[in-house]
Amino acid sequence: MAAQTDGSIRLDCPLKVPYAAPIRFESVATLAVRILDGISAMSKQSEFAVILGLNPLFANLGAEAINKIAALCHTQQLAPKEVLFQKGDSGDALYGIRRGQIRIETGTSGGGQLTLNFLGSGDLFGEIAALDGQPRTADATAEEQTELFVIRREDFLGFLEREPAIAVKFITLLCQRVRWISERMEEAVLLPLPVRLARRLCALAIDFGSDIHISQEQLGIYVGAARETVNRQLQEWRRQGILEMGRNRISLIKMNKLSIEARRE
Repeated sequence: MAAQTDGSIRLDCPLKVPYAAPIRFESVATLAVRILDGISAMSKQSEFAVILGLNPLFANLGAEAINKIAALCHTQQLAPKEVLFQKGDSGDALYGIRRGQIRIETGTSGGGQLTLNFLGSGDLFGEIAALDGQPRTADATAEEQTELFVIRREDFLGFLEREPAIAVKFITLLCQRVRWISERMEEAVLLPLPVRLARRLCALAIDFGSDIHISQEQLGIYVGAARETVNRQLQEWRRQGILEMGRNRISLIKMNKLSIEARRE
């Protein structure tokens, strides 16, 4: 470095600037994808935690336990009409529906298929099979493009082994489920059909609203009665203005009257 006549300073050697490696945009992009995937995974787990929290078998476990269980999930895509499992398949997972619709059906003695239930976004199914591993008792098929939350049975059982306190809670909840089933069986034997049918329609209305898409044959299975008997009662309520009937559809008009019927003993 030397002084010049005009007062400026001349550098005798070039200024050395620290070397900066070129930005690797591929690495940045990959990192961004990983971050977004992580956020997406956390978001999906949070969604699944909400579904678990609404299910009677999981609701009373507490938020911490539910979040731990939700962290075990992965997602699965189904195309329309794609079979998820068939009757007799091993019960190797429990499922929650993120979006889409699943039809639960079984074969009839005449060789046809009988729809037992339609499950939509937010519904959970297969939870008992995830515990006992017994064969599936019905078929499950996607009615439309469907995305599922899935927890494999081995992961779920491993979690319960690591969390004995939660396992004990689960046993308590299962006992409550058995008691509930016992009460429903008693109800089917002791209560008259109008009460059983009104209770079933009120329960369906809570899940699906006042416009219920269901056949009379399916209703008969739910309440333990022949389709013809169910039809006679529905026709009576139609004449009273309590409901309207269409093809595989029942529209509830006067929910208050139906609720009164459901509360009868």
